[in-house]
Amino acid sequence: MAIFGESHGEAVGVVVDGVKPGIELSVRDFEADLARRRGGGAAGTTPRREADEPQIVSGVFEGRTTGAPVAILFRNENVRSGDYERLANHPRPSHADWVGRCKSVGYGDPRGGGHFSGRLTLGLVAAGVIAKKMLASPGGGVAWGVGAGVSGGVLGGGALGGVRISSEIVELGGVKERAEFERVVADAVRDGDSVGGVIECRADGVPEGLGEPFFDSVESVVSHIMFSIPGVKGVEFGSGFAGAALRGSENNDPIVDERGRTEKNNAGGVNGGISNGNQIVMRAAVKPTASIAKAQQTWNFATGRAETLEIGGRHDACIALRAAVVVEAAMAVALCDLSLQLR
Repeated sequence: MAIFGESHGEAVGVVVDGVKPGIELSVRDFEADLARRRGGGAAGTTPRREADEPQIVSGVFEGRTTGAPVAILFRNENVRSGDYERLANHPRPSHADWVGRCKSVGYGDPRGGGHFSGRLTLGLVAAGVIAKKMLASPGGGVAWGVGAGVSGGVLGGGALGGVRISSEIVELGGVKERAEFERVVADAVRDGDSVGGVIECRADGVPEGLGEPFFDSVESVVSHIMFSIPGVKGVEFGSGFAGAALRGSENNDPIVDERGRTEKNNAGGVNGGISNGNQIVMRAAVKPTASIAKAQQTWNFATGRAETLEIGGRHDACIALRAAVVVEAAMAVALCDLSLQLR
């Protein structure tokens, strides 16, 4: 899989290799997940509103995949590149402006964050849709049906059995009470600031035995792609970091039946890197958006001194609000890759 494009370039997109031939694939298959990722709606999300209409440019003929790489293109239309001109020399704190400049030796596209922008998660969401369709193909391992709301869909009936992937925001700005989320984001917007969040993703029905030690364990494969999501700074399974404060007698998951079902699930459905048949539970920590309106002192490379930076433009006060579907897509791709190893 390859993600390409820049935030304010002509287009962004994804090329997915290894797609099996004969899978039904159309623009309609992408609509539900893309709508969940789109900005310009909920308070605290960027006012930038893009149509995000996928253009299938290769790998599909007469409504079915051909076995060639599938390329999906999204045109960038609602851009305001002037908002970013001064950031080339006065980079945003905790953003990729400076490291991107170093990486490209000064030849990168800085507009809207360029290739480091969260806009490129469009390609990851599209790849997740394709991964779900791959799992649904005849003999492909798992049947997928796109569901409504935040659940993303249901896998079922193949090599993995019936697997349901769901995600939800469980924390915003350090607050875990869902009723307070709107206030937390509104306070950040009022202050010209931003907040982060934690997204929990669960996969039910994953059978025991998925994963390959050591480097292709369930945790390794899932974490690898989760950390490709811009803004994700932490990934944990089960009790995660909190488990480090427990005793073994508290953190252990006693097995209660011959199928390996456990009394608790502090392991998050994974032991020794291999799925144990219980629910896989993973949480991704998303940092506060780096682009904030609040004045900050940071280095200006043009003048050679630290100066006040006030960032204009259109930015999310909380990128976690649109990231749940991206996390789901990443989980779907990881499960697809892991399931292929079973054959």
